[in-house]
Amino acid sequence: MISLKKIVKKIKKFYCLKILKKKYFRTGKCLKCGCCCENIYVRHNGQVIKTKEEFEEIKQNDSYSFYQYISIVSQDDFGLIFECNRFDKEKRICTNHKKRPSICRNYPSEEIFSFGACLQEKCGFKFEPIESFEEVFCKICKKPIKEFETLNEVD
Repeated sequence: MISLKKIVKKIKKFYCLKILKKKYFRTGKCLKCGCCCENIYVRHNGQVIKTKEEFEEIKQNDSYSFYQYISIVSQDDFGLIFECNRFDKEKRICTNHKKRPSICRNYPSEEIFSFGACLQEKCGFKFEPIESFEEVFCKICKKPIKEFETLNEVD
């Protein structure tokens, strides 16, 4: 008989994969290291912001308050690098934590992988695949998982 935990897990897996179109479960918790507030790339309309002029234009034309909270600290071949003005570097805390923008509340999201970013080692969050390698492989090959396990035993 299938346990209630297994049913809930299957429903959650279906919801995340098919409804939310996610590939990973976010696990862990914020350790308040502040790495997500410093040396960050910011995307606007799917693209990393590349120039100071582009950033200034975005700030003028976009009412989203997040852009008012960040400052340019550097630039590399990939784009502009920002830091949050609300982050206290000495205390390592957000000075506006209760009213922080949704981008901060939802950090990290799996979208960071779509442009090659990764989580800092100090970050307490982790991403775990919703589907195992075996499940994805079997879908692609259109074979049941039991066949994959048999193939795996041969090696």
